[in-house]
Amino acid sequence: MTSIAEIQEDIVNEFAILDGDQEMTNFYIMELGQKLPAMDETKKTDENIVKGCQSKVWLTAALDGEKIIFEADSNTAITKGLVSLLVRVLSGQKPSDIVTAEINFPAQIGMERFIGTQRSNGFAAMIKQMKLYALALQAKVVNG
Repeated sequence: MTSIAEIQEDIVNEFAILDGDQEMTNFYIMELGQKLPAMDETKKTDENIVKGCQSKVWLTAALDGEKIIFEADSNTAITKGLVSLLVRVLSGQKPSDIVTAEINFPAQIGMERFIGTQRSNGFAAMIKQMKLYALALQAKVVNG
């Protein structure tokens, strides 16, 4: 299993190739969103919407053994790409690792230069929601 830190390092290296080019970075983020597995339409409910995002972002989490599998989608291309990065980093990890994870790749790739304040706030809300899911599911892992 690849660690959260290793996956973030891979992302930082991928973005380094773009050398801070805003247009290329936005295009790449949208491309990543297109690769996100399709979310079942039945999961696109109000209960699964991440609060605090200007765009609609649906997020679900389920236990697979001792690991959490996240599913996500959004109604905008950039936001879908952003949530796909978080799914890539956190999906398939143990709840305890997600809860304690420091999500540092956004600062390392200079993401605040590419996305505005609204999207930055929404991105923080996505991270918070994923950690809350992990906290809730951690109890299931511990208690069996």
